[in-house]
Amino acid sequence: MSTNENPAILVTGAAKRVGAVIARTLHASGANIIVHCNRSRSDADAVVKEMNAARANSAKVLQGDLLAYNALKGFIDQAATAFGRLDGLVNNASAFYATPIGRIDEDSWSELMDSNLKAPLFLSQAASTYLRKTRGAIVNVVDIHAERPLKDFVVYTIAKAGLAGLTRSLALELGPEIRVNGVSPGAILWPDSGTAFPEAEQARIIAQTPLRKIGRPEDVAGAVKYLMLDAPFVSGQILAVDGGRGLVI
Repeated sequence: MSTNENPAILVTGAAKRVGAVIARTLHASGANIIVHCNRSRSDADAVVKEMNAARANSAKVLQGDLLAYNALKGFIDQAATAFGRLDGLVNNASAFYATPIGRIDEDSWSELMDSNLKAPLFLSQAASTYLRKTRGAIVNVVDIHAERPLKDFVVYTIAKAGLAGLTRSLALELGPEIRVNGVSPGAILWPDSGTAFPEAEQARIIAQTPLRKIGRPEDVAGAVKYLMLDAPFVSGQILAVDGGRGLVI
């Protein structure tokens, strides 16, 4: 990655939760951040205000619907003009909800596949033009369930498995100028809705995790930072951040 000035990094879904911590962590490491949001504009504005208070003119909001395929190239063009360059793309935005067999419909298929796989593919394709110039990097936020399915989350599991494959494929396609890696979180934050993981299921997951705890957003953000900024000879890898749960899941 070019280091002659502050790298500019786009983080999708960066207004809240893990995405916001990723954005803050990269910003604290000296990057200028484009904070993407769709409906959470007020949250995104607050994140950017905080960053700009720490370092003037170092963060901007970019609002857009990543399911709008025809707008994705223009979206990347806007990101690249925010700071006059683009050094990194973090594909973090994701839809997540259960789709048990018998209740899968085309709308849920489209939303989950588009947010978790289609958008990262076409954002990466559009960004590659800019990232080649800066010898930049892409980090995809995958999921440990890309390797081992999550019961009742059929479409989400398929989409994340596709994202894992996309990560490795893009590393092959976009080298040598662009590195592409993934971070695969385990239990980090429980969903805002408690219906997907009730307390008994949360306890079961923690009990089967070798470290006997859930992780923190900072754990994922640290892995993203490493792959984005500190790993010049790492590409095509997916780093599990799961407390060892993938060993026993």
